[in-house]
This record gives sequence, structure tokens and C-alpha cells, in this order.
Amino acid sequence: MAANPARRKLSNVLGPGLITGASDDDPSGIATYSQVGAQFGYGLAWTLLVSYPLMVAIQEISARIGRVTGRGIAGNLHRHYPGWLARCLIGLLSVANIINLGADLGAMGAALRLLLEGPALLYVCLFGLISVLLEIFADYRRYVSILKWLCLSLLSYVVCAFVVHVSWTDVARALVWPPLSRQPAYLMAIVAVLGTTISPYLFFWHAQQEVETIQQEAAARPLRQSVGQAAREFARIRVDTVIGMGVSNLIALFIVVTTASTLHAHGVTTIQTAAEAAEALRAVAGHFTFAVFALGIIGTGLLTVPVLAASAAYSVGELMSWRVGLGHQPGRARAFYAAIALATLLGGALNFTPINPMRALYWSAVLNGVVAVPVMIAMMHLSVRRTIMGSLTLPRGLRVLGWTTTGAMACTVIAMVASWLV
Repeated sequence: MAANPARRKLSNVLGPGLITGASDDDPSGIATYSQVGAQFGYGLAWTLLVSYPLMVAIQEISARIGRVTGRGIAGNLHRHYPGWLARCLIGLLSVANIINLGADLGAMGAALRLLLEGPALLYVCLFGLISVLLEIFADYRRYVSILKWLCLSLLSYVVCAFVVHVSWTDVARALVWPPLSRQPAYLMAIVAVLGTTISPYLFFWHAQQEVETIQQEAAARPLRQSVGQAAREFARIRVDTVIGMGVSNLIALFIVVTTASTLHAHGVTTIQTAAEAAEALRAVAGHFTFAVFALGIIGTGLLTVPVLAASAAYSVGELMSWRVGLGHQPGRARAFYAAIALATLLGGALNFTPINPMRALYWSAVLNGVVAVPVMIAMMHLSVRRTIMGSLTLPRGLRVLGWTTTGAMACTVIAMVASWLV
């Protein structure tokens, strides 16, 4: 009899969900949370509680789709929906990922320059090269282990929160009884937080990692073909996702708390990049907090850059019917690995142009928001179709949460557009 996931070694249970959740706290996400903390203090901390069950639901649905069908989100879109729709969504996703890659690589280069004198653009190139080489040439199981260890870099933000002076009573009050506002800036900050925590590239990556699991484990089959494995695998996916998204939002909360209790408390209310947040912390919280925060930017970037590049390559590859998967040798998936390298190259190249990577990141967030809604609608639609999922369609509770998440994202997009028209 298969072991209950609750009794299995935690290191074997945690994987795609943990890495997905940790990669959500990328350098551009750190910039968003830092700005929220600096501008509003603890006033928007509640959004990270509200978004948590929504994140868990949509990521669990993504993982189920991959594990049941044996295909990623892009593969299912390509197989079951009009070709023009799949091409449009995946094209927009790829553009958003490349812009995000550029912003993250730029933030990593800037953070290392703060710690170690040297040219930031050279550091951008080195980080991009390291990420590509590891994705292409590292053994898949070893590479997943590296990504898991990189998740520990998130602890730097826990350290920061406990080094600086924090009024935890005020934090608890803001979480339970938040100071709500109708001000446009407050509403846009809510949009920014939700848009950062619920991003399309996470759906594609999470589903595809479940497909990789099927390819790597000899006894594994798509659950539609092996329904007897479903209970065990769904339990594993839930534990992995609940913990992964919990880590993601908890770390985001610590970033908000750290910047609120330092930057906001000292009148610093505008932060545009993660490196700028680290530099500001040096002045108000000391060199140690600054150094730990900056190292966290580099660590999370090393985790997220390959996730962004691979999710774009997975999507394009499934659309083009290439052989895809980080478990393949480079010679057996040349187009897939070339797409990873190209996405990273294009993202890094943005830092050598007059384009402001952080301004471009704003438009990337807009694209992510626009893409997320139709992708989520398609995911909800295909996950309840017996012709696709067999007898393993979504249970009612997860279906309700999934549609709630989709509705919340639709509202954020509407609010974003409305703010432009005001």
C-alpha cells in the first residue's frame, strides 16, 4: 500500500509547490512588497492573508491538470481550444516573462553591485549565464534539489523582520482590522499585490513540473490512466501547495513588515526597485539588515530566473509540439533549451537598452493581469470536463475557490483599467 503523504518524508512531498511559491517572491515581487510597506506601513498586510487561499486553489488546480492529463497548461490549451487563442495567450505570457526576466536580472546585478563593487551589467550577464547553464546541463534531480535549497534564501527576510524593531501588536491589528481606504493609490496597491501573488507563469510552471514528475518516475502515469494513484497524488499536491503558497505569502508579509517598520517609519515612502529598498534599509536599519536583504534579492533571483525562462519555453514548446522537459538531455530537446537560452538572453538584453526595466515591469504586470483571467477561465473550464479529466474533475470546494480566484483577478484587471480612466 502506498504511504500516506502525511507520513512520507517531507523532503519527498515538497517539490513543485514549494519551488513555485518561493519563486513568486522574485526581485520584482520584493520591489512591490517593499513599496507597499514603505507607502502604507502595515495597512495592506491583510491582502496577503486574503490572497493565500486564492493562491492555493489556483495553483492546486494547475498541478492537478498537469498530473491528471500528463500535459501542461499550454499543451491542454493547444489540444482543446482554438489555435489562435492558445497562440495569443502564450505569446503574451512569453513577452511578460521576458520583461520580468530583464527586471529580475537587473535587480540581481544592482544588488550584487551594492555588496561588491563592480559593473552591474557584467553581473547581469553572469547571473543569466549561470541560470542557463544549470538548466541545460545539470541533472534534473540535482537541479530540483538546487532549487529547493535556494528557497532557503527567503529566510533572509525573516531575519530582517526580527532584527529591526517591529510593533507586532500593530501588525496583528492591521491584519485583523485593516485601515481600508477608497483612495486610488490604495486600490492600485491592492491590484499590485494580487497581480504579484497570482501570476500566469506560476500556473504553467507548476503544471509542467507535475508532468516532469510523470516523466522521471518509472511507476508514474497520468492519473487519468492510473486512477488508483489519484488519492495519494492529490494529497501530496495539496500538502506541497499549501506549504509552498504559505511560504510565499509569509515571506511577502515579512518584507512588508520590515519595510513598514523601517522605511515608512522614517518617512521613506517611495521604492521603485528591490535594490533601492536594500539601499534605503542601509540608512535606516543598519548595514547588517541591508546586506541580508540584498543577499535575499540575489538568492530569490537565482530561483526565479530559471522558472520564468523555463515556463516560457515549456509553453512555446508545447504549442509547437517540441520535446520539452528539464529531464531531457540537451541533445534530445534542442529547441526547448534554445528557447530557455533565448528568453534569458532577451531579458538580460533589456538592461543594455534605454528601456527602463522597472517601467517595463509595470507593463509586464499589466500583461500578466490581462493574460491571467482568460487562462484561469480556460483552466476552470477544462478541469471540470470529463472528456479531459476523466473521472478526476475538480471537487466542488476547489471549483468554488477556483472561480472565486478567477473573479478576484478579473476585478483587479477592471480596477486597473478604471484607475487609468479616472
